[in-house]
Amino acid sequence: MSPTHPTTPPGALVDTNPDRRLYLSPHLDDAVLSCGGQIARATRAGATVDILTVFAGDEPGPGFAAASPLVTRIYDLWQLSPGEVMPTRRREDLAACGVLAARALHWDLQEAIHRLDVRSREALYPSLERLFGNVAPQEEGLIAGLAERLAGLAGDLGSTRIVAPLGVGGHVDHRIVRAAAERAFGTSLLYYEEFPYIVWKLFALARAGIYGRSWRSFREPLAAEEIAARIAAIACYASQVNPLFRTPARIGRLVRRHVRRAGGERLWRRVSAATAGTAASAASDGHAGGAPV
Repeated sequence: MSPTHPTTPPGALVDTNPDRRLYLSPHLDDAVLSCGGQIARATRAGATVDILTVFAGDEPGPGFAAASPLVTRIYDLWQLSPGEVMPTRRREDLAACGVLAARALHWDLQEAIHRLDVRSREALYPSLERLFGNVAPQEEGLIAGLAERLAGLAGDLGSTRIVAPLGVGGHVDHRIVRAAAERAFGTSLLYYEEFPYIVWKLFALARAGIYGRSWRSFREPLAAEEIAARIAAIACYASQVNPLFRTPARIGRLVRRHVRRAGGERLWRRVSAATAGTAASAASDGHAGGAPV
């Protein structure tokens, strides 16, 4: 564990504010990319918002990048050198969370491109195909440990609204965080669809298992200043602008287009079979509410 980015200290999530939100972010940008507008809206209304990045730990030693072609390729895209990657990305995240008036919490787990098989000491995900493929069977212990760690926060969270990633892009880290959060918090979770994966991937929601009557979605409508805050926060991730958007100007265009088409930022939740049947009946009778999509 690096002393420069400690795990969540005891009591870090304790807050007397009755309106609290916790966003689980696999990487140092996912929650802000996807939910920045609703976070800005919430904090401006007086809510306490915490963004917990799970995989914010340092990269392996200096020789690792040279031994992994995928890591070398990604570092080149980010225009960062070994040893400065994660410190830079954590600073970017702190700046972005500052724009949104959210609290940033960084856990010390390594992201997938940095994780090694404990026996062979080889990269678990040496290619993009593996990174967006099946979660390695060796990761079951990671999922179980993460679920236990998240469940350990329950005493501090109270009635906090917890929002987890859907995993619409198929990235293994997103799916791991979702699986662990579901074990820790069960059906109380809300889910966000990850941007920009949601606009890049065909059938993204179906790939994440979001279909049928067991899911309902809700729009978080955004004012112009909340959209602007999201765009400004995303721009703080300087290392990610070129890989994700090519130019800073395209951030605003893509975000505004997606928000316009979606009618805001969309969240999902599971519903019981009985609830799903009632909702379907109401919709067929013309009595469905306006919030669900």
